[in-house]
Amino acid sequence: MDASPSPTASAVDAAAPRVLVFTRTAGFRHDAIPTTIETLRALGVQAGVAIEASEDPARFDDATLAGYRAVVFAHTTREVLDAAQQAAFERYVGAGGGYLGIHAAADSGYTWPWYGELVGAWFARHPEGLQAVRVVFEQDHAPLGRRDWQAVDEIYDYRRNPRAGVRVLASVDPASHPAGRMGDDHPIAWCHTRAGGRAWYTGLGHDPALYADPVFRAHLLQGLRWTTGQTDDC
Repeated sequence: MDASPSPTASAVDAAAPRVLVFTRTAGFRHDAIPTTIETLRALGVQAGVAIEASEDPARFDDATLAGYRAVVFAHTTREVLDAAQQAAFERYVGAGGGYLGIHAAADSGYTWPWYGELVGAWFARHPEGLQAVRVVFEQDHAPLGRRDWQAVDEIYDYRRNPRAGVRVLASVDPASHPAGRMGDDHPIAWCHTRAGGRAWYTGLGHDPALYADPVFRAHLLQGLRWTTGQTDDC
């Protein structure tokens, strides 16, 4: 098991809603995990929520999860929860809890069909190295008003196109990504509701350098605010 950092909250009011950032890995471990936690803590201050980071799967019980407004799966890989913990998380989302997945969150829970529906699509493959691509945001969801954004990151292909079951927030322009295998429609961020809860996912975030980009930070902030119930429209 990976060593678990102490759950430390971001510097916001003690009465602020809490968000758990879960970073356990049972497969590839991303170098971006510390930067992701640091970024989410900073965004948590902006959103007025307390960010707590942990790799301890024992936090996935009914009583503990009830204390969080949302749970972030940040670069989790493979099977990170046992059956009882999975069931507790299903109840949590069913009761209105939020879920936010970052990048390798789609590389998790392959034996857990419910999670596959929650995240929207599982990881299939990615081209070698980082790719410079054009990301096109839906007009109502363009962070900082930027509909077109040039990003450099590891770009996932997914086992299915999630569009039929989610609201797509951003797509990779296939013309800018000849190494991709998603065809003419390559969603890279999306949201949906499931059994009373809110689910938001971005496939971006592999490269630690991306977290310094104001557009990506604004993108994550949108997801954080929506999954914690601060906005009605994802």
